Amino acid sequence: MKVFAYTVKDREGKTLKGVIEAETQERVVEHFHKQECIIFSIRETKKKIRTRKRGKVSTDELVIFSRQFTTLIEAGIPVVEGLGILEEQVENAYFKTAISEILKDVKEGSSLSSALSKHKNIFPEIYLSMVEAAEVSGNLPEILDRVSVYLEKTNALKKKVASAMYYPIIIIVISVGITGFLMIKIVPTFKDMFGQLGAELPGPTQALIMVSDFLRRIETMIAMIGVAVVGPFVFKKFVNTSKGKRLFHRTLLKLPVFGDLIKKIAIARFSRTFATLIRSGVSIVRCLEIVGKTAGNAIVEDAVAESKTAIQEGQPISTPLEGTGVFPPMVTKMIAVGEKSGKLEEMLSKIAQFYEEQTEAMVAGLASLIEPLIIVFLGVIVGGIVISLFLPIITITQHIK
Repeated sequence: MKVFAYTVKDREGKTLKGVIEAETQERVVEHFHKQECIIFSIRETKKKIRTRKRGKVSTDELVIFSRQFTTLIEAGIPVVEGLGILEEQVENAYFKTAISEILKDVKEGSSLSSALSKHKNIFPEIYLSMVEAAEVSGNLPEILDRVSVYLEKTNALKKKVASAMYYPIIIIVISVGITGFLMIKIVPTFKDMFGQLGAELPGPTQALIMVSDFLRRIETMIAMIGVAVVGPFVFKKFVNTSKGKRLFHRTLLKLPVFGDLIKKIAIARFSRTFATLIRSGVSIVRCLEIVGKTAGNAIVEDAVAESKTAIQEGQPISTPLEGTGVFPPMVTKMIAVGEKSGKLEEMLSKIAQFYEEQTEAMVAGLASLIEPLIIVFLGVIVGGIVISLFLPIITITQHIK
């Protein structure tokens, strides 16, 4: 994104100066034309828009802010006064500071969308685009309510997926911990005892002792600690690169069972975001710029980007989406029906609802399937270690008898 310095006059005759982020100068001109401003000058600048990187605002806090803002505006309270009230009510210090800065910018003549855009780490792209559309249509309360509903639904889906995975992850961590403790602390004790007996050990016991000795070596422990500490950092760096991100996301989509789940989640997000933006009056091309980024998968984002070019050339939305091979036939056919009937937003909402329900059912099924599998796996590992340790004792007891 580039930064442009602007000088314009708004509908009330006030001269506004500031900076704004946009992909091109044409986008800036289009933005101010929608607000019926008279443009004096727009030029690209190297000045950076100040953003605060520290601090965090949860989705729940953003939803509450939007709901309260909607109520205040519907009650006839001006935007500036409404922001002042919300600034006093917000408990999150970081969010309070951000609202204070937004209020200051609006008082100085900036549009609400422009003021919010300086805090992109708080307000997602869809939020900013919908507020911008609301300023043009003059329907800010309704659109703020829509974005609140959207955030609530997407956050609810995210929480359900995360909560279903917590228990299996905890069991896996416990399994690794127990196995490590047995191999590093318990097995060496039995090894010393077997050494004093001087008897030949069974094959499973010998293999277990070899693995234990390998894990207890200083070189091995240093390597394991190094992988545990440096591995996530290196992996994150690789995934943050364009090539690494696409390779990782393509691999995720090819995973058995989980790949299908990830695709369903991406399609549900794509459809829900697309439907919300269309309902709010955002242009189709702008919608496609946003929905790809919110899908959460680089492969889906690339497919949407490819489709956007074809749609700009006059093709219907369903045709290029179908050509990417990423979207299932049911999705592209329903989009085609929505385009022909003039009910695209309604069709996208139905697609989103269908895939959200599919995702919830799949997550519940996976959670119920993974839990017993992990428990059985833990039982086999721990049981195998215990049996291997007691085999020599059983053998010696039989010889004594």
